[in-house]
Amino acid sequence: MNIKNFLKMSLGAVVLGATQIACIHDDKWDAPEITCNNKFDAATMTMAQVVALSPAAGVYTIPAQDATHPAVIFDGYVISSDANGNFYKTLVFQDKPQNPTVGLVLGLNKSLNYTDFPVGAHIRIKANGMVIGKSNDVITLGVTDPDFAIGRIPESIIGRYIGGVCNGSGLEIVNIVPQELTLAQIKQDARYVNTLAIIKNVQFTKGEIGLSLMNKDASGANVDTNRNLVDAVGNTGIVRTDGFFKPSSYMIPDKSGDITLVVSKYGTGTAPYQNIIRGVSDINFTKERFAEGILGGSAIAYSGSFTENFESYPAVSPYFNNFPKYLNYAYVGNRYWEVRSFNGNKYIQLTANGGAASTPYETYFMVPVDFTAANTLAFRTTVGFYNGAGLKVYTTTNYTPGADLSTATLNEITSNFTFPTAPASGYGTLAPAGTYNLPGALTGNGFIVFKYTGNSSGITTTYQLDDITVN
Repeated sequence: MNIKNFLKMSLGAVVLGATQIACIHDDKWDAPEITCNNKFDAATMTMAQVVALSPAAGVYTIPAQDATHPAVIFDGYVISSDANGNFYKTLVFQDKPQNPTVGLVLGLNKSLNYTDFPVGAHIRIKANGMVIGKSNDVITLGVTDPDFAIGRIPESIIGRYIGGVCNGSGLEIVNIVPQELTLAQIKQDARYVNTLAIIKNVQFTKGEIGLSLMNKDASGANVDTNRNLVDAVGNTGIVRTDGFFKPSSYMIPDKSGDITLVVSKYGTGTAPYQNIIRGVSDINFTKERFAEGILGGSAIAYSGSFTENFESYPAVSPYFNNFPKYLNYAYVGNRYWEVRSFNGNKYIQLTANGGAASTPYETYFMVPVDFTAANTLAFRTTVGFYNGAGLKVYTTTNYTPGADLSTATLNEITSNFTFPTAPASGYGTLAPAGTYNLPGALTGNGFIVFKYTGNSSGITTTYQLDDITVN
C-alpha cells in the first residue's frame, strides 16, 4: 500500500471518529437504538390446537406451507432455563403467562438456550414441516431425524422455526405466574405437564435431610438424581436434577415451604412424573418441618369419657384409614391402621405382612383424651399369625397435632395390659387387654398412643384393636 494513501486513510478515520464524538454533548452516551422485527407473521393457531394434532401413537408431520397448506404459526412463553444445567438442549414453554391450558417441549441441538430465550420470553413458532407426537408419554415438538422419531432442531436452522416476539423495543419478556397445584394434582391431569407450577407447604422426605441435592457415582461425578417431596397428607412427588446441574453442593434443608417447578414426565403411569427446577432459587423452604404421614385429625376433641367401637366407619376396600377424630400416623413406612370387619363386628387392624423386602413400619394410632377428667383406659385386642411382639401403648401430654412425634414425650404403659402371643397361624378372638387406672398426676389434654412396629422381614404379627374406652 502507498504510504501516502495509508496516511490519508488513517487521517480520515481520525476525523470521522472526532466528528462522531463531537455529536455527543455533555458527556452523555446514549445506547444505540434497538430494532426488533418479528420473524414470523401473527399466530394462525393456538398452542392447544397444535397440541391436538399429536396422534395417539406415532408422530404427525405438519405439512410444509404451500398453496394448499396454510402457515401453522403459534405463540408460547418460555418457562424453562438451562442456565444451571437442567433442561439440556431443551426449551419448555406454555400457551399463556398464567393459568396455562397446555405446554410443550421442544428440542434444540444447542446449549445455553437461556441466553436467546430466557424465562418469560414471548416466542413464536412456525411449525410447518415439523413433527409432533409423544416422546416417553410427553407430547413433544421437533423435526424429522434419521435416528429418532422426534429430533432436535439443528442449531444452523433454529431460526427457520422459532423466533422471539417484539414489544416495540426488543424481545418481549413477561412475568410467568406459576399455577398453584398439589402433589396429587400434578399426577392426575396430563394438561399440567410442561407448565410452571408452585407446590406449597411441602418438604423433602426426612430420610433425605442433610443429603446433597445430587448423588455421585463411584468416581465422584454428579449423576442424574431424584429427590422426594411429601406434603402434610402424605402425597409424594419427585424433584429431578440433571448430572450437569451446577448448584450441586446444595444440601437438603430441615425445613418446609414452597417449591416452583416445571411439571415433567418420563414414561407412563404416575411414578414417572419427574418435576424439574430451574435452579435452587426455585426452592423456598424457610418454615419448620411438619410431620409426615399423618392422616385424620380434622375434628380432634379431648374428652374424659367415651368408647370407640369403629362401627360408624366403612369396612370395605379400599379400607378406611382417615379418622377425623384421631391421628393415624405412619411415622416409618406407609402403612396405616385400617377399619376391618369380621362376623359383623368392626375394628382397626395393622400388619407388616406382605410389605416390600426388609421394609420397616412404625405407625401410631393416637386418641385425644382429657386426662383431668379421665380415670381409666380399656380396650380389646387380638393377633393374627403371631411371630413377635409388635404393639405398645403410651400416654403423652405435650404433643401438638401435626408436629413430628419426635417433639413429644411418650410415657409407656404397655406393661399394664396383657396381649396375646398366639396363634402363629390364623387369627385369634378379640378379648379385653385389661383396665388401666390413669395416674391422678396425669392431667390436661393429651393422647393415648397405640404404637405398631413391624418389618416385612422380621415381626409381621397382625394386631387388631376394638372398643377403646376411656371413663
